[in-house]
Amino acid sequence: MRAAIIHAPGDIRVENRPDPVVTTPTDAVIRMVATCVCGSDLWHYRGINKVKGPAPIGHEYMGVVEAVGDSVTTVSPGDLVIGSFISSDGTCGICTDGYQSACVERSFVTGAQAEKLLVSHADGTLVTVPGRPDKSLYPSLLACSDVLGTGWFGAVAAEVGAGKSVCVVGDGAVGLCAVLAASQLGAEKIIAMSGHSDRQKLARRFGATDIVDARGDEGAAAVKDLTGGLGAHSVVECVGTGESMKQSLASCRPGGHVGYVGVPHGIELTGKDLFGPMLHLHGGPAPVRRFLPDLIDRVISKTIEPGLVFTDTFTLETIADAYRAMDERRAIKAFISFD
Repeated sequence: MRAAIIHAPGDIRVENRPDPVVTTPTDAVIRMVATCVCGSDLWHYRGINKVKGPAPIGHEYMGVVEAVGDSVTTVSPGDLVIGSFISSDGTCGICTDGYQSACVERSFVTGAQAEKLLVSHADGTLVTVPGRPDKSLYPSLLACSDVLGTGWFGAVAAEVGAGKSVCVVGDGAVGLCAVLAASQLGAEKIIAMSGHSDRQKLARRFGATDIVDARGDEGAAAVKDLTGGLGAHSVVECVGTGESMKQSLASCRPGGHVGYVGVPHGIELTGKDLFGPMLHLHGGPAPVRRFLPDLIDRVISKTIEPGLVFTDTFTLETIADAYRAMDERRAIKAFISFD
């Protein structure tokens, strides 16, 4: 099969690799229909995370099941499926609590930017897409695999709900999906922090009521001005830097909730950061599997269109161009089509 391999920062190549095969009774092999480049892939591409290359890369996927292990019962060859970026058995106490991304048997999915993918714990990880949806829905369905599920968890972790004010820090695909989630969850005021006109327009389309393009103290002051001087009830942090976390805490009202889903880099908090303003802080790797059935249904019914975050389409053979487009912020998110 053909697969994207990262050799070093900025060095993505497409190479021949052995086809994956079922090796345990819980495995499934899927033939990829669509994948994409994630913002978190850029941490490696930019050399911020150490590259242990050459190595397969990619963790967002939708595909058709080709083979399953003897104990797999929930998916079958021929099924169109979507899975989380973390495989989970679906049966341990952590999974049944709804935190499948911390499953006692978890493993991180990698190598999804390829023609085929091996998924362990298929029953607990994969969800079948009903029917044969039109291909125009593929971008929105693929978004469920990570960015929509992650943005959704950020909103849930921040206790977004009816009548509340919400601030979303970060205007990448996850942040935009958090805006969409906040709208779906009934928020009354949704403030998107963004300094890019194209992302501001999409945030508005997803339900943002206000845009703040300032940062730091000025940005926090703008959020407070929009919330009666108090700050937002709920803040969703979708970047993962020390600056973005500081911005999130400063934008939240006393007693409010911060949901953080940006992969942390250089974040340091003290007890005083949370103790004085009495803030609730919850987040981490999103348990996407918890939300997948509901999100897939919302896409199939055309209630939501998260696939709008994919602004550019590439093939597997041109995936290096996709990385460059995202690295240079020419694309919000790059869709990789296998058709």
